[in-house]
Amino acid sequence: MSRNTFALWAFGDAHVGTDLARGRESLSESLRTAERGGDAGGPPFAWDIAIDIGDMSGGQDVPDDEEGAEVVRQMAALEEHRREDIYPICGNHDRSGLDEEPAWWWRKWVDPTGAHAEFSGVDATQRPYAIEGTWERYCFEVGNILFLLMSDINEPSQRMGRGELGGNPAGVVARETFDWWCAMVAAHPDHIIVSAHHYMLKETTVASGDWEGMKKDAAGQWQSNYHGYKPQGAPVGASYLYFVGSVPDSRAFEHFLEAHPGAVDLWLGGHTHTHPDDTYGGKSHIETKWGGTHFINVACLSRYHGPHNVPKSRLLTFVEGSDEVRVQCYMHTDEFMPQGWYGAAERVLKLTRPFRWTAPR
Repeated sequence: MSRNTFALWAFGDAHVGTDLARGRESLSESLRTAERGGDAGGPPFAWDIAIDIGDMSGGQDVPDDEEGAEVVRQMAALEEHRREDIYPICGNHDRSGLDEEPAWWWRKWVDPTGAHAEFSGVDATQRPYAIEGTWERYCFEVGNILFLLMSDINEPSQRMGRGELGGNPAGVVARETFDWWCAMVAAHPDHIIVSAHHYMLKETTVASGDWEGMKKDAAGQWQSNYHGYKPQGAPVGASYLYFVGSVPDSRAFEHFLEAHPGAVDLWLGGHTHTHPDDTYGGKSHIETKWGGTHFINVACLSRYHGPHNVPKSRLLTFVEGSDEVRVQCYMHTDEFMPQGWYGAAERVLKLTRPFRWTAPR
């Protein structure tokens, strides 16, 4: 790839265990397709680094070591890239139980910091762009782009969590993570800022409003739809980042962005799986709010985890000297439309400043 461009592949919601039970290797098939082309005619595409927005695990219970080892096995499908070229964050299916060490499974097998290399195989010194931070929140820079990655965690105020509820979809970050994010945004006014979390913010992209993850049955009772209906797991906020610092429906990020228009260029997330033309709730997969922050739902790689799965991902291309980013949608299977690029979903988005390979001093 020419040095005047930087290509970011954004994907997530592989739900490895769910698809494997149906005979499909959601992660390894997607990696092979990206690097070498698909078995249904989809072309390969070049990418420099990738962001995985979470939900490697597919179980409704807490994830286990067997699925973790399978994630590592499928990662080995990479030939032209290293495992360390993929920068991951934890999704709600990757969380461990309330009475377990926080995110032990994800830290052990996915492991962004390389703290458990004997299991994950991750060597943090091999990352093309060094990270700063912890498994829960970390950052890195590519030229004048600052990436802020935040993992989903258990909500400490809840008495029942993942496993006990058979899943628990409402999104969560700690207050410390939000404060870190605010400080990082404020400290880098001359950067293009890309934030990533497993969840989208409220009322940004498809089905990200109150109760939009659910549907009502003939008797008017809530039931599962995009997400599982868990009465004790904040189902009202199942489709968006609901808890910040144990405050439900806090809208802390939303209030910040409203007060600081244009401070953040891109928010990458997923969690809600659906086809690329879905506009449920009057919102598409790519929307712009608060003075120029673009929200992009990049899910999902899974074919079988949930009722609305259409395997796809996004490729974002930044060009040296340009204040625009090209966002392309890649279809990983051909059940719903031809494998490969879906032109109708392509967008060109305006950035706050031109991309530069040299970060500002």
